[in-house]
Amino acid sequence: MSARKYLKMNMPSVSLIIPCHNEKDYIESCVQSLLAQDLPGGNFEIIVADGLSNDGTRDILAWLAGEYACLRLVDNPGRIVSTGLNTAIRAARGKIIVRIDVHTLYAPDYVSQCIAVLQETGADNVGGPWVAHGTGYIGRAIAAAFQSPFAVGGARGHNPHYTGPVDTVYLGCWRREVFDRIGLFDERLVRNQDDEFNLRLSRAGGLIWQSPRIKSWYHPRSSLRSLWQQYAQYGYWKGAVIQKHSLPASVRHLVPAVFVLIMLTLPIVALFWPWVWWIWGTLGMLYIIGNLAASVETARRSGLSLFLVLPAVFVCYHLGYGYGFLHGIWDLIILRRTPAGAMSSLTR
Repeated sequence: MSARKYLKMNMPSVSLIIPCHNEKDYIESCVQSLLAQDLPGGNFEIIVADGLSNDGTRDILAWLAGEYACLRLVDNPGRIVSTGLNTAIRAARGKIIVRIDVHTLYAPDYVSQCIAVLQETGADNVGGPWVAHGTGYIGRAIAAAFQSPFAVGGARGHNPHYTGPVDTVYLGCWRREVFDRIGLFDERLVRNQDDEFNLRLSRAGGLIWQSPRIKSWYHPRSSLRSLWQQYAQYGYWKGAVIQKHSLPASVRHLVPAVFVLIMLTLPIVALFWPWVWWIWGTLGMLYIIGNLAASVETARRSGLSLFLVLPAVFVCYHLGYGYGFLHGIWDLIILRRTPAGAMSSLTR
């Protein structure tokens, strides 16, 4: 049975929730794409939790809310994703809740496929693969590397063809009772609130399912600097997840930090045992070889011209995350201090 036919027979009410802050260039196209979703019966609402935007976003939302009765605007004084998601969930009236990201494009049947897969699998959270679509030379290189197993440690969520259980999924679609059972998103987390929630859900016996039928395309960063900042934050806030749960969700989350730590500490050890320089050099050479090999394969798949910048892109993914992870462990677990500065607010 097709997803559309199934939904015509049994269409639950749906709440589409959108956390946002200062998104005047993206919010209207995002909302319009949701209004164009292939949802029979039109039984859905759109809730935007705005972090007190001051760039004109609220004016656009007020106009859209006046045009479309299904759109509601709620305030998110916390101004981060986790507080926005929770504010929207509390305001939602639907039996099924679908998370929407402003910087993502959605297939016309995105929501209907989310609901159909949720019903068919009996999973507690479903979503599609995390597929990037970049613009500009650097953006296209970042998007190409985003799908490489070398960049993400073989995470299934970046495989556009994988169907089955995953430890976390892009965005998400849940029955409302999931939040009644395990709680909402952790509002202490500026980043990684999705990973932490899904870790909690998995440990409570929940099933998280990925289906390539659920199609969307994420807009990644468009500069190396912004990519580094993003992944440094991801790494930093992974420390908070470990602090809360004692263990990481996956061993792959530790690899970049271990590599950075080894490369930083071996030169100090080599002051006492000079032969350690051979280990440092060997590890560095192996990384360079792996990086170049992954860059060649990624460029072959996505465009040979991208090869010139792909090695630097992979470095931002790996070393940015590794540096951020160590910084987070030092701040949050060892010194037990409150995050401040660049790590305490979203970079986009």
